[in-house]
Amino acid sequence: MKCKKMGTVYFVRIDRGEEVVSELKKVCEKHNIKLGKISAIGAVNKATIGFFDVAEKQYHSTILTGDHEITTLLGNITTMDGEIYLHCHITLAGEDQKVIGGHLNEAVVSATCEAIIEEFSGEVNRFRDETLGLNLLDV
Repeated sequence: MKCKKMGTVYFVRIDRGEEVVSELKKVCEKHNIKLGKISAIGAVNKATIGFFDVAEKQYHSTILTGDHEITTLLGNITTMDGEIYLHCHITLAGEDQKVIGGHLNEAVVSATCEAIIEEFSGEVNRFRDETLGLNLLDV
């Protein structure tokens, strides 16, 4: 992974074989980014995405293998219990150009991933809402 900062924006290249979410979190930890937004495009050959079942209060995960284009990756950066917390969603397209998407748990880069992190001043924390079973923004 390589990173270049320009003002409050970080341009990040995640390389083949690297895992997207963990590399983005490393950038945030290294540069002490506690609040921001993430966008990215690229290609992966393995991804775990989730769907939150509101009635069951749990995520159901799907593992995708094979080459997929990242058509959209969007997320935010906040904190929870003093730690950096990433919340990302992804849309992936296969060879047939059909898309699938959901909550991004992890994704392994097959060629490259180009991410942009925009840092904001301040900090927004999260708290666990047991009624929903989710970590919500504390705003």
